[in-house]
Amino acid sequence: MEALTNFFSHIAEAFGFPGLFLVMMVGNVGIPVGTEFVLLLAGGVAQSVYHSAWWSVAIVATVAEVVGGLILYTAGYYGGRPFVARWGKYVKLSEKKLDRFHEFYERYGNIVVFVCRFLPIVRGVSALPAGVSRMQKRYFILYTLLGSACFCFGLTYLGSVFGSHLDQIGAQVHRWLYALVALMAIAAMAYVGYRYASRRSKGAG
Repeated sequence: MEALTNFFSHIAEAFGFPGLFLVMMVGNVGIPVGTEFVLLLAGGVAQSVYHSAWWSVAIVATVAEVVGGLILYTAGYYGGRPFVARWGKYVKLSEKKLDRFHEFYERYGNIVVFVCRFLPIVRGVSALPAGVSRMQKRYFILYTLLGSACFCFGLTYLGSVFGSHLDQIGAQVHRWLYALVALMAIAAMAYVGYRYASRRSKGAG
């Protein structure tokens, strides 16, 4: 996994914005790119090497994530369960996991897509079950865009702060990164719980 992440990180670094776009898009069609680390590196390189604005990197990454998600969403939407049965094993998505996602989606609604944008590994394949579940495309795009924007802007900014020191403090950055992603996931899930509780209380009233 680490070697694969390094490979894609080098592509993003060597080819600039086109390379970053390709890597982030690929990372959202089920290939384990390690987008968290790619974003950190891209933010650091933009700041220390090219002296460009970190937010320009975040914008490219966000758009690429939405495009990649739409590709996988479309495959799930038109391919349905047969597509998952045949190809799901390559992205570690079984029909059993698909059923669990569908139950979660039925219970909490479209916000599930937003939450998945903060969960490592899950974020790269969550568009497929969303498509199979026939989620309306406009809501899928909206929640994917919002979640990806928070994720990409947050990590790219963090990379720009560390700049050229990423290699020297790699171990610490990894720990902080996991802590940050965990906090994002907890906050997103807390919001889902709040929305669900509010909906139930209104229904009971």
